[in-house]
Amino acid sequence: MQKGTLYLIPVPLAEEVAHKTFTPYLVDTINQIDTYIVENSKTARRFLKEAGLKIPQKDLIVHDYGKHNRTDLGQFFGELTAGKDVGLMSEAGCPGIADPGADIVAEAHKRGIKVVPLVGPSSILLALMASGFNGQSFVFWGYLPIDKEQRTKRIKDLDLSASRYKQTQIFIETPFRNNQLFEEVLKSCKPNTQICVASNLTAADEFIKTQSVYNWRKEEIDLHKKPTIFLLY
Repeated sequence: MQKGTLYLIPVPLAEEVAHKTFTPYLVDTINQIDTYIVENSKTARRFLKEAGLKIPQKDLIVHDYGKHNRTDLGQFFGELTAGKDVGLMSEAGCPGIADPGADIVAEAHKRGIKVVPLVGPSSILLALMASGFNGQSFVFWGYLPIDKEQRTKRIKDLDLSASRYKQTQIFIETPFRNNQLFEEVLKSCKPNTQICVASNLTAADEFIKTQSVYNWRKEEIDLHKKPTIFLLY
């Protein structure tokens, strides 16, 4: 029996930006499948509705791979193994990018299931595009260490790598700790290091700014509870 295809379906990064997010091909795809593996069923259903889903919500099969449901990945592959196409959705942005959906994709490859990524917004790439930094050589570090001493050391290492290899260093923080992290970055980096702050990407109050650490130190900025990508070069 031929197996189904796993479609990786990007989700908007902010409220009320569906028109910036969903391509016609994505809309066609979601109207051809009725089974989804999602990080959060409530938001996934809302985004499917915004994207133009015509299939009644009650007819959907939605598997939740949230925090407490990742021990047995086999539970998500019944429909795919039986030949049905399935959509994978993150909480925001692209499935598998800084997202636990990567485990589902890896399992799909192990099971010989075709994986098809759809075009959509990735906050990491949007931030890199808008930073003016090196897009030929870059690294995404995810979250930096929580321990203050280790975090300071990591920031100094990133600063060194950026200048030594001319490589863009990208990282994030839990939004309610953004201000503390940014303060630490400005303390730990050389004055001529360039920092880009990309906050609330695609939203109405999107903020993207690149300047030197020296100039950032003269400016007040509040990033509290705002999804933000930090880039260092």
